[in-house]
This record gives sequence, C-alpha cells and structure tokens, in this order.
Amino acid sequence: MVVRRFPFRVGRAGGNDLQLDDEGVWDEHLKLELQRNECFTLAAAPDALVTVNNEPLQTTCLRNGDTIAFGSVKIQFWLAAVRQHGLRLRELFVWLLLMMVTAGQFALIYWLLGLD
Repeated sequence: MVVRRFPFRVGRAGGNDLQLDDEGVWDEHLKLELQRNECFTLAAAPDALVTVNNEPLQTTCLRNGDTIAFGSVKIQFWLAAVRQHGLRLRELFVWLLLMMVTAGQFALIYWLLGLD
C-alpha cells in the first residue's frame, strides 16, 4: 500500500486509513506520521502492543525495511523508489554552453594575436 497522506492510522475501526479485521488488532492500534526533515514515526495507542523488528515499543523512528508486528499482523515498512526526471534537455544545454565558451575562447585568442 502506498501512503500519500499523514498521519496514517491503522486499526480495526472504519475511520482508519488502513482497516484490518485481524485478530488482536485494536480499533485504533497505531499511527504513522512524517516528521519533516527527520523521519517517519510510529506511535502505538496507549497500552497497545506493537513491535518493530521484534522490539516492543510505544514510539520510534522507522527505517527502510523495518518489520512492524501488532496483533496477528506483520507488515514491512518500505520507502518507494525515487523517480528521476529526464535530464536530456539540461545536458544538451550544458554541452551547447561549453561549445559556445570554447568557440568564444578561440575567437578571443585569434583576435588578440591579430591574425585577421
């Protein structure tokens, strides 16, 4: 599942972003938030059991590949692959600029030596 909005709520209740009816999942079991320029944080509901990489906890920063277990559910946290935009136009512009600078240097040398 691709998450596009935060906070992202996971649980059994109908208003959650990810609704799971599995055994041991609470109505609002956990929440994922994006902390700008820091990390993705996972916060468990009070008294809810959540483990990340088999370590029980209430809140933590998630890393790529972490395994989150709660109730009878196990999910893995992954960051999507980054799409790189095509750079052909920029590359063409740089090459043209380099050719123009080189041609300008040759013209300047030719003019300074007075070879006309």
